[in-house]
Parts: sequence; C-alpha cells; structure tokens
Amino acid sequence: MRLVFWAGFWTFLLDQATKYIVVHMMNLMTRQEIDVAAPFLVFQMAWNRGVNFGIGAAADMRWVLIGIALAISAAVLVWLWRAGGTKWTYISAGLLIGGALGNVVDRVLYGAVADFINMSCCGINNPFSFNVADVAIFAGAIGLALLPDGRTPPSRKTKA
Repeated sequence: MRLVFWAGFWTFLLDQATKYIVVHMMNLMTRQEIDVAAPFLVFQMAWNRGVNFGIGAAADMRWVLIGIALAISAAVLVWLWRAGGTKWTYISAGLLIGGALGNVVDRVLYGAVADFINMSCCGINNPFSFNVADVAIFAGAIGLALLPDGRTPPSRKTKA
C-alpha cells in the first residue's frame, strides 16, 4: 500500500505544480492561450465546472463531484487493502487517487478544475483542454481495469 501512497503523492504534486506554473506564473488566466508547439501543443485556459468535456457544467455540481471523487478514492483504497494486488495495480491506483485529489483541490479552491493542455493534430482541431490529473486518472483507471491483479483464478475441475 506504500506504493499507492507514493504514486498518488507524486501525481498530486506534479498536477498541482504544473497548474500553478502554467495558470499563475505564466499568467494563463489573463493570456487565455499560449502557443507551445502549435497546433500540436497549446496551453488554453478552461475552467471545467462539470465532468469530462464540461458535461454538467451548467449545474453547480462542485460538492457532488468532490464527494464522488473522494468516495471513489476511498473505495479503491479499501478494495486494494482487502484484495491486494501487484506493483502495477498499486501504481495505477496511486495515479487515479493522486489525479482525483488534484482535481478535488481545484474544485475547493476555484470552484472548477483548471484545464490547460490542448493538443491537436493532422487537421483535427481539438476544442477541449485537460490537465495532468486527467491523464493520471485515465491511465490509473485503465491500469486497474486491464492489468492483472496478481491473484490466480480458481481452477476449474473437469469431470472425467
């Protein structure tokens, strides 16, 4: 379980550090857009009050989304504590929890999640922005869903 903590801690720290540097130190809130390697990578300010792609942004769902993120993080910890897992399962859980907590901090401080990474390519203009926490949540969820958990499945008895 220590690996979950460390993966979560470094994910959370990286997320909050990148948000602080880009949004505040590079003044993205005022500038709204910074071409890094346009069109492939652009920092584009977006305050996400909803879930993915701004779904539900019209309603004030901040506290509901904070509660859901905390409940999912707690459920993942309880699941791992009971079932155990491999090194990669623990890292995946840490990514998911660290990312979720990074977005929780944004919702508490700003009322919305600070999204700023925008990537487009090959003539396709992506209108959406995301952040390090979003990438970590996605990678962690995929890892938990697809990586083996280290338990051996029960053997099937065949009748002769």
